[in-house]
Amino acid sequence: MAELIQHPDAMQKVIKELDEVVGRSYVVEEFHIPKLCYLDAVIKETFRLHPTVPILVPRSARGDCDLGGYTIPKGATVVINAYAIQRDPYLWDSPLEFRPERFLGEKAAKFDYLGTSSQYLPFGTGRRVCPGLPMAERMLKHFLASLLHTFEWRLAYGTQIDLTDKFGIVVKLEKSLVLVPAPRLANLELY
Repeated sequence: MAELIQHPDAMQKVIKELDEVVGRSYVVEEFHIPKLCYLDAVIKETFRLHPTVPILVPRSARGDCDLGGYTIPKGATVVINAYAIQRDPYLWDSPLEFRPERFLGEKAAKFDYLGTSSQYLPFGTGRRVCPGLPMAERMLKHFLASLLHTFEWRLAYGTQIDLTDKFGIVVKLEKSLVLVPAPRLANLELY
């Protein structure tokens, strides 16, 4: 929500997609979710910039190997910094910009939430991928689509957006986002 409030053009694209797919006379249902490609791109871009877990679960090298010109000895603890990878200028064009379009079209399938691409690891990868991923993916898309479809969102009077991350085991905004909703749908029975 913070990224969408910060980028009203992206917010309008999501709203337009919701109006086209769902319509203003209905509520978001589960069957609508696969058709919301731009919303999915917004979520993926948000996880790229703000991974929930910035440092993935440590791993142990099974054998000696070379990685990027460095020798990793057998038994060494390997720590993967998803935060740095997903902001690496060698891997991403304009890595600090919020650009959901980078996850549309043919790139949409390449970058999934399972970490099959080594440059996008929002929930980890391999055997240690987040076990709650299937539920989180479905719930987040449905929840966010419902909020954006049924309400117009504005910053509370006198507040500003601060996208500074607070690091810990999980990452969250350092300052809470305070938004004010206003009904968007004409039929109040839908609320």
